[in-house]
Amino acid sequence: MPEGDTIYRAARALNRALAGRVVTGFDTGLAKLARVNDDTPLVGRVVDKVESRGKWCLIYFSGDLILVTHMLMSGSWHLYRTGERWRMGRSRMRVVVRVGAAVSGQEADPSASLRDDNLNGLRDDKPKLRDDKSIWQDTGGAVHEVRSFAAANDTPPYDDGAVVRMGHPNRDASSTVGWEAVAFNVPIAEFHTARSLERSSQVPKLGPDVLADEFTVEGGVARLEAYGREHPEAEVAVVLLNQRVLAGLGNVYKSEVAFAAGVNPWRAMRTVTHAEIEKMVEFSLRYMRANVIDGKGDGIVTYAGNRRTTHSMSREERLWVYGRQGQECRRCGAKVMMRKQGEQARSTYWCPECQGWVGDGAAPVGNVFKGGVRRKVGC
Repeated sequence: MPEGDTIYRAARALNRALAGRVVTGFDTGLAKLARVNDDTPLVGRVVDKVESRGKWCLIYFSGDLILVTHMLMSGSWHLYRTGERWRMGRSRMRVVVRVGAAVSGQEADPSASLRDDNLNGLRDDKPKLRDDKSIWQDTGGAVHEVRSFAAANDTPPYDDGAVVRMGHPNRDASSTVGWEAVAFNVPIAEFHTARSLERSSQVPKLGPDVLADEFTVEGGVARLEAYGREHPEAEVAVVLLNQRVLAGLGNVYKSEVAFAAGVNPWRAMRTVTHAEIEKMVEFSLRYMRANVIDGKGDGIVTYAGNRRTTHSMSREERLWVYGRQGQECRRCGAKVMMRKQGEQARSTYWCPECQGWVGDGAAPVGNVFKGGVRRKVGC
């Protein structure tokens, strides 16, 4: 499932391509959206802005109309020149928003050029792994690695597919260019007014968005501690995934943040100290911000590379524990464990040595072999 950093990047790219432009066409394969468009057509409206809230993407049109989408497991937004051939079949299309030239004085980035970059906030290219006990610190720098579109179009293991793609990423993105924003395989797409959005049972009920400008560590700590007092037996990893507590964290960050903070993901919230909660919030903010760094210039970034939480630029060494079941912990050498957790049975990864157990009874044990069973080795 796409996490908050992915949706943030997608919304940012969509905003740079669409904001301040007049809608010249709208198409949808969803009856509810089509009915709204029939009653109150989108053509002629201006795209005011595109923003993310947690894992939701919101496109604001003039005349009090908002398109709200959620990618869930399979959705993605693509950007194309008007009339350019799509890279997915029309049967997967759910929404198309076509825009023309920018309205004078309203375009967010009038001189933007299009890029397809892998931008990450990692100045030091040496991985801080088992021999270096320090956790990576956000230096504010950026490592720039250009990727071809073919590579960017592949969805790597343990990553999500909601990053905005471009048909031809190196073409000019001047104010005279027309664009098509196409949502493929998006399972949730709804039109709202400002008032109906406030009444929505999902979006307004989100907790503080970790990537929001107004988010603070203090506010995040207060939210986690308040939830812990109300739900003392709730498990740490389940709480980190709860979008009504903190919005934006997903399954990858859940495991990575708990590891970085040295907190066993199976611990009850009543056993977690203020200092440990503070560490989890700090790493949540640090990791997510590092993975949405925009790099140099005002171009439209259509791909940000594989998500990473370590120093390493290597694809195989970019995460601490997520997806590394049975492999050696990068810090201590113990075997990384995995076990399904919560009502949704999401995979949780942790190091039993670096994330010691605190609580009643024996420490939870996970599988160190994929599939949970060691296979016999033949002669």
